[in-house]
Amino acid sequence: MPKRQSGNKKNKLSNFAKLSIFQPNKYKFKKSCPLSIKGAPKIDYKNIRLLKKYVSENGKILPSRITNVSQKKQRELALSIKRARNLALI
Repeated sequence: MPKRQSGNKKNKLSNFAKLSIFQPNKYKFKKSCPLSIKGAPKIDYKNIRLLKKYVSENGKILPSRITNVSQKKQRELALSIKRARNLALI
């Protein structure tokens, strides 16, 4: 007759259960800013084609976590988009 397993499941944890939400993610990688690389276009309120890439369908500025733009470039981008809106270019 095969041995019977005890009903105590707390001692046997799967690998998934052992993972903690506080452990650092080993597989996270840093994406580079598309506006900081060599040969990237200059951010300007007159460059409507570039600005439209960073504006949603509703006209809102997309966040940097989605577009992978650095903080410095995100500030420049936001200012340029606001200027273009004010001049009715967008």
